[in-house]
Amino acid sequence: MASNILLSSAYLPPVEYFSHIIHTEEALIEREENYLKQSYRNRCYILSASGPQLLTVPVYLGSIHKTPVREIRIDYSKRWQQVHLRALTASYKSSPYFIHYYENIEKIILSNYEFLLDLNMDLLKAVLKMINIEANISYTTDFMPVGISESDFRYSINPKKESGYIAKKYMQVFTNGKVFVPGLSIVDLIFNIGRDALHYL
Repeated sequence: MASNILLSSAYLPPVEYFSHIIHTEEALIEREENYLKQSYRNRCYILSASGPQLLTVPVYLGSIHKTPVREIRIDYSKRWQQVHLRALTASYKSSPYFIHYYENIEKIILSNYEFLLDLNMDLLKAVLKMINIEANISYTTDFMPVGISESDFRYSINPKKESGYIAKKYMQVFTNGKVFVPGLSIVDLIFNIGRDALHYL
């Protein structure tokens, strides 16, 4: 078990993200880096009837090219909350555990956080509680350069990269057990297998 790991902030992150948390004593969430676009920091993938569906939280990037992730504000001029909640309902309302966990996720998404970092952290803590994972989660206080730690997953868990993580199969809505779709948000796992997610991880 690693003593600590480095992770990026992430919006309803993929299963791989949680597989690292469960095997560490402390998870440090990066808050000092410059915001990275087209990453899990403001997006996730769920499984719809037509395949993987991207959900993105729109953000203000400001007038300067490089903005610290801790300063990234959510853009509410776009009705992203309603879009995300409708998509989650359409995709998972027939899943075994949707009724047990959706309301808590809905409440957080509708809470109108100013900063993306706060939304992500509260969703992370809520999901950890849902699947009964006791984890020591905190923010970084300084930026650690890439390559210093072997337990640095800030940039390897990325929708545009292959990380080498091999996901175990579980029953998913729409696939009938015939085709497994990896790389999805943790919500796909918990809506489908509930607290057994802890043993899966």
